[in-house]
Amino acid sequence: MTAPGPGVTARRWRSRRSAAVAGILFGVLLVAALAMMRVAVSGESLQQLEADPARQTLIRTALNLVPFAGIAFLWFIGVVRDQLGEVEDRLFSTVFLGSGLLFLGMLFQGAVTVTSLVEMIPGERLDAGIWTFGRGATEALVSVYAMRMAAVFTLSVSTVALRTAAVPRWVPFSGYAVALVLLLVAGTQKWAQLLFPAWVLVLSIAILLTPGHGRPAEPTRPG
Repeated sequence: MTAPGPGVTARRWRSRRSAAVAGILFGVLLVAALAMMRVAVSGESLQQLEADPARQTLIRTALNLVPFAGIAFLWFIGVVRDQLGEVEDRLFSTVFLGSGLLFLGMLFQGAVTVTSLVEMIPGERLDAGIWTFGRGATEALVSVYAMRMAAVFTLSVSTVALRTAAVPRWVPFSGYAVALVLLLVAGTQKWAQLLFPAWVLVLSIAILLTPGHGRPAEPTRPG
């Protein structure tokens, strides 16, 4: 019998605390980014935005937070999957990973589009038609498609959390409610989009405060 080789990452980076910290960072950063974006562009025409450098700065600040929120989200996904270990359900694991990556990809694409639009504002290259198209495309990508993937992610994580008793039962049940709201009204009620990062923040705090049941031992392989 041969002992399993050492992991690539140190154990502390794969712990429940690491997942909780990553989730907290993601929740705080994305709530801040979405809130600043909504304040900056809600109800504003292109002419008003061009005349208000403070709103442009607010948009750029929000966009600068998105990559860091994405990094934290990726780490959160990785550590949660690693913590599941042998009890990982392949069906929910696939849905969990796929929906999380799709959400992140759509979020990044929306951020790229908005970044391009904002960079064109100071010059004369951005007309009302391009602004309307870019804003509409971004709204559809983030508000409709990304938030639906966030709802699927929330459903899968809530189901796994409920089955493994990793956190108090009210956390996954609240996740089901958040997922339902995201599925039904996130495309029309823009501020409802903050529910997803806020729920990940609550889940991460619950993970941080809930004692773990211990990581399942990795099986040894015959030499």
